[in-house]
Amino acid sequence: MARPTLPQLRRGAELPASPWLRSPLRAWEGSNDVQSRPQPPSSLRLKYALDRVFALLALIVAGPVMAAVAIAIKLDDDGPVFFRQERVGLRGRRFRIWKFRTMVVNAEEIGKGYVPEGSDLITRVGGFLRKSSLDEVPQVLNIVTGEMSFVGPRPTIPSQVERYTEEQRRRLLVKPGILGWAQLHGRDSIPWSKRIQYDLEYVERASVSFDAEIIWRTIPMVLRGGGVTDDVEPWEVDDLGGTAG
Repeated sequence: MARPTLPQLRRGAELPASPWLRSPLRAWEGSNDVQSRPQPPSSLRLKYALDRVFALLALIVAGPVMAAVAIAIKLDDDGPVFFRQERVGLRGRRFRIWKFRTMVVNAEEIGKGYVPEGSDLITRVGGFLRKSSLDEVPQVLNIVTGEMSFVGPRPTIPSQVERYTEEQRRRLLVKPGILGWAQLHGRDSIPWSKRIQYDLEYVERASVSFDAEIIWRTIPMVLRGGGVTDDVEPWEVDDLGGTAG
């Protein structure tokens, strides 16, 4: 049986005119007027409802593990447990992502915005958290609050989204996720333009059944520690047009 696709995103079809899609990023950040927002298709409403249910269950089950990780981070260098950063989500709305801190304090300023795997700026505990992907677990909190989904395009920073083409902005038609279709195809080792192509394919195929397939295929990848490269340079993967703001 063919997987359902979003009606407004059939292959070869154009998106209907939409102010938030065609305007600059700051102009199409989400409105606080809930009534003005279009409702997502029923398949996505079910997906998002299940996200919140399973996220609440995940918090209960993973609570002891999260507590143990928090203690390990504090014992390692006595810095903050969490890393918070502004990202862009559904329809361009900005939110602050939750992650376990894996780098030394002020690492982004020291590394000028780029910290490669294996860098001295990554803490001892942080190296393990990145390898095991445990640093992403706190994003379950973003799912509970409705900002993210278990599966979807990875949320990126505003300066990068401002460099998207109109076609690339389609990846903002669904909530960002912890896991994604693009991550199964290379994660940090493929150029951003290629990752976005996979994200756009996900947007067209988004459904509960497709999410289940991605989760199932991600499990062995995480167990192998795959998908992360240690020696990639920022200019080798950042091939978006324009310049970062």
